[in-house]
Amino acid sequence: MNRVSKVSRKTGETDVELHINIDGTGKSKIDTGVGFFDHMLELFSKHGLFDLEVEARGDLKVDAHHTVEDVGIVLGQAIKEALGEKKSIKRYASSYVPMDEALALVVIDLGGRPYLVFDAQFKNERLGTMDTELVEEFFRAITFNTGMNLHIKILYGSNTHHTVEAIFKAFGRALDQATGLDKRIEGVMSTKGIL
Repeated sequence: MNRVSKVSRKTGETDVELHINIDGTGKSKIDTGVGFFDHMLELFSKHGLFDLEVEARGDLKVDAHHTVEDVGIVLGQAIKEALGEKKSIKRYASSYVPMDEALALVVIDLGGRPYLVFDAQFKNERLGTMDTELVEEFFRAITFNTGMNLHIKILYGSNTHHTVEAIFKAFGRALDQATGLDKRIEGVMSTKGIL
């Protein structure tokens, strides 16, 4: 099974090209023009063992909003395409990841019903050139374009960099588990017979 996808999206605000290999080894090549965001995508790739290439050009003279959101849209579309009919995937997963004083929990259901619960507050409004409110926007874009149910919670933590980093690592690990194949699952993990 070849679970790879390449998706492009061009608008008046952004131009995004993305390639993902679900069954990769964690290699990444990321260039969005938003340094902190690049770092978070590298962490997602590494800890989820996804091979990920992202090249994005956006209207950064305005701010990073359109770039971050559109990368989320394209990543969501690419994950959905790469998973195809979702045969034999485990579907559900969760991951706790600590980062020094911070602890993040991410829970995923790849059942096709998009819903985001985002329970995290950040002390700093910005990390590098990225507004921290864009973290939620990024995951909302992924959620609705993949068709996943995604719950993100920071249980505790005081350093904003640490809390955001824990979220991206936990998301990578949980998505790796949820997309994992189990030969005991015939078809899809649903009594409906479709995801």
